[in-house]
Amino acid sequence: MLLSPNAMGLRLRVGLYLTTGVIAAFLLLPILFIVLLSFGSSQWLVFPPPGWTLKWYGQFFSNAEWMESALASLKVAVLTTICSVALGLPTAFALVRGKFPGREFLYGLFTLPMIVPLVIIAVAVYALFLKLGYTGTLFSFVVSHVIVALPFTIISIINSLKLFDQSIEDAAVICGASRLQAVFKVTFPAIRPGMMAGALFAFLVSWDEVVLSVMMASPTLQTLPVKMWTTLRQDLTPVIAVASTLLIGLSVLVMVIAAVLRRRNPASA
Repeated sequence: MLLSPNAMGLRLRVGLYLTTGVIAAFLLLPILFIVLLSFGSSQWLVFPPPGWTLKWYGQFFSNAEWMESALASLKVAVLTTICSVALGLPTAFALVRGKFPGREFLYGLFTLPMIVPLVIIAVAVYALFLKLGYTGTLFSFVVSHVIVALPFTIISIINSLKLFDQSIEDAAVICGASRLQAVFKVTFPAIRPGMMAGALFAFLVSWDEVVLSVMMASPTLQTLPVKMWTTLRQDLTPVIAVASTLLIGLSVLVMVIAAVLRRRNPASA
């Protein structure tokens, strides 16, 4: 029996929605379980929880070590974002508009951290900073995070630059603006969505990073993922679920803010 085009299209849409729903559930259910465990009344990670309570959130926010780790993560992520955009912007301009030999090689070099296993990068960076005596410092955290976050920023800005019509910038120069004024007043506003996307990726990469952070951590300075990692080796209280929920929550909040800003700016679509 042959189906009409409308019936076949309906079946395809239903199949697509079901497949998408199953995949979404497979990816999101573990996250949902973690969030629910953070409200469980049991002193262990037991699902389903026997009851509900907020005492684990109280323990998290009243514990100086957890709060210091959370603030350290936020500080490192913000500094990593600023440095990644500051370095990625001129690099993207050079790779897109530069006319010099080896440009493609440099592009591959800058994107190499996305390909090389993170453990290899972590060991190499740790060996370097250990020799220089900078392990366990804020500087080592930021530099190591910038290494893995910078490629995402560069690619995001490069994509925006390639979509930007440079003749608009040239027209501003013809109308009397200097090249620098044209870049700041014409090009930068046009590629702002790419800059925002690069900053978003850099923040999220740094905020969730654990491998490099474990290598760079010290007894006096450790990020929230490192604190979670070390705590897991000692106990499995729901406080870890609270920390995980906060990591997830801030990541989702950043993405929501980026989506709202993107909707307000039609040029980013």
